[in-house]
Amino acid sequence: QGSQKRSNSTPETPRPKRAPSSRSPYGLFSPGSFSPSVTPSQKYSSRGGRGEVMASFGSVPGPAWRGRGGCGVRLFGCPEQSLSKPYKCMFQKALDVREVLAERVEELGEVLQRHHGLDGFSSAVLPAQEPVTVLGQISCDGNGKLNAQSVLLVGDREHSGGAQVPLDLSELPEYSLFPGQVVALEGTNSTGRRMVVTKLYEVTP
Repeated sequence: QGSQKRSNSTPETPRPKRAPSSRSPYGLFSPGSFSPSVTPSQKYSSRGGRGEVMASFGSVPGPAWRGRGGCGVRLFGCPEQSLSKPYKCMFQKALDVREVLAERVEELGEVLQRHHGLDGFSSAVLPAQEPVTVLGQISCDGNGKLNAQSVLLVGDREHSGGAQVPLDLSELPEYSLFPGQVVALEGTNSTGRRMVVTKLYEVTP
């Protein structure tokens, strides 16, 4: 019996592919057989409204300006606090963002102190046998979802220097928290490593 030679497949002379059988079971259950026929999406280059200015800031004197389509924008507050020069959104420096967030925590801390009649805030990381009241932001100890075992408090800059402390929420009858939330907590931190929360003060409208 003579041996059969296999044809060599190279990039210049590729081996011809076998045509799939029309009765193949893979064709019956392919995504194309279940997907309805849809109109192809419009090409990006042929879409209208490219580069049109819908609204601009600073083109007319005064703080009031309007755009097309019946929408209007008004600026509230003092003129000194309004935007008065070109501004690139999301181009802030990390240190500037940190300063704004720290100031916001201090402002909300004053609101919490007035609303709930709190005496003052203490450090969240110093050992305390007696109940103390601390201020900070809710954070998560990892990249996963926030749960009762992963809640951290990032203390405020003035009293806690921005240090983090894990929270034990087992003493609270109910709570609802989210990352970034500014809260005031009352509890004990006997070791300085974990705070057992007994009261939660939230910012209310």
